[in-house]
Amino acid sequence: MVTVAPTSRNLSPPDTTQPNPPKKLDAGALFVLKSRGSWLHCGYHLTTAIVAPALLSLPFALALLGWEGGVTVLALAGIITFYSYNLLSLVLEHHAELGHRQLRFRDMAHDILGPGWGRYYVGPLQLGSCYGAVIACILLGGQSLKFIYLLARPDGTMQLSHFIVIFGSFTLILAQIPSFHSLRHINLVSLILCFAYCACTTAGAIYIGNSHKAPPRNYSLTGVGINRIFGFFNAISIICTTYGNGIIPEIQATIAEPVTGKMFKGLLVCYTVVISNYFSVGISGYWAFGNQVDSSVLQNFMVGSNPLLPKWFLLMTNGFTVLQVAACTLVYLQPSNVVLERRFADPKKGQLSARNVVPRLITRSLSVIIATTFAAMLPFFGDIMALFGAFGCIPLDFILPMVFYNLTFKPSKKGLVFWVNTVIGVGSTGLSLIGAVASVRQIILDARTYRLFANM
Repeated sequence: MVTVAPTSRNLSPPDTTQPNPPKKLDAGALFVLKSRGSWLHCGYHLTTAIVAPALLSLPFALALLGWEGGVTVLALAGIITFYSYNLLSLVLEHHAELGHRQLRFRDMAHDILGPGWGRYYVGPLQLGSCYGAVIACILLGGQSLKFIYLLARPDGTMQLSHFIVIFGSFTLILAQIPSFHSLRHINLVSLILCFAYCACTTAGAIYIGNSHKAPPRNYSLTGVGINRIFGFFNAISIICTTYGNGIIPEIQATIAEPVTGKMFKGLLVCYTVVISNYFSVGISGYWAFGNQVDSSVLQNFMVGSNPLLPKWFLLMTNGFTVLQVAACTLVYLQPSNVVLERRFADPKKGQLSARNVVPRLITRSLSVIIATTFAAMLPFFGDIMALFGAFGCIPLDFILPMVFYNLTFKPSKKGLVFWVNTVIGVGSTGLSLIGAVASVRQIILDARTYRLFANM
């Protein structure tokens, strides 16, 4: 799965011959994106950003594609994203060597594409995608808490919105952690939790598949005509989104100088976790439940209100999921934290001074409260998030890295690197447009079931 991108030693460097003078850091970059971490810390951050409970939808994606298509797309998406993230890392390292370290995605767009691209396209696109991910994580955390509650009290009367508020309150407290680097220990625990709930999910699927409780398995593709075609593209979008990470520059910004080679090591740590967990959950879930697998494979562990596994096992699995999704929420809050600190903090004062602590407490609390309100109000946000993925995840992770690399290093148009990057970029653009159409179609189909603050 590991694909090493060409290094700058093998390509013509850009025309810049004089290092750019370093810019004075604003409060967002100075306080939130502290550059003190190691490559191992980078691996923790990367893993938490990519390996989220959304991977529990991979068996559903494989069911839409079939065995051959599903496993092929799962492998290709892993290869392409590793390659793409490594390209971004090489571009960031190159600019750091020139004396102008880029700490944010919009900084890259500003310097490579022009000021307008950073301010009006890449910056808002990343911020919207990451904040959308925060809303989706809070919703998922609330749903997991509700599952635990109903497992313990099947006749309970608490609503989904109550659990979303509980999870949002927990997130509000953790959101006060001042910097991205400060999350390194939480993200190490998150990495361990990834292995834990993925191992539980895989073991549970294999146990059910081999038991007398196993449902009849059918691996034929469902749907006909246009429904099957849109199913294919929905599956590809799901898989691409599970590999998504729109904050590679911000993660690399947490690494202490010199940065050369450290991000690649962090990616190796991350993709060791990614490959082992994605393939084990995806293949075991599809094998156990066939084309009857639900959008989250954990839902198949219950038949009505009857668990197919011991209650303690389901409680433990969902407990691991809740804790890991909390860490994931904190990671995707960082881009909005950068914006808020830049606007309201004073870089001339200390990070823990009253002048900066009070605005941080107020603005971050409001940010989490707004996200929690949206999660409770829109429990069907998953459909909307699919649209965010088409317009946000794919451009940030599959298109812009190719563009940035080709414009920075200017590989020969007769060489393989240029055309590989171009093909990936153009193909991803087409996928983004088709995915957007498929997402809008799904929203229209599901619109009749939408109700604000629904207890889903």
